[in-house]
Amino acid sequence: MMAKVAQSEQIKAVVSPEVLMLFEDWMEELEHEALRAIKKAGVADPMALAEDLGLSRSGAQFLIAKLKKEQKL
Repeated sequence: MMAKVAQSEQIKAVVSPEVLMLFEDWMEELEHEALRAIKKAGVADPMALAEDLGLSRSGAQFLIAKLKKEQKL
């Protein structure tokens, strides 16, 4: 899943705008859930986040890195 996020330019070229909007909405909600979980835990632990959100560890690591890069975390 997260490997596909990294290929967002390719995704934009293939999917319809409606599907892309749904994907972006889903990612935004996932970010909010991650921020809530991290705030509750007090630490950005990929394993704990993966378990809390039902993600793979690499998915959680990607999400944490994305939030840090966007200065949301």
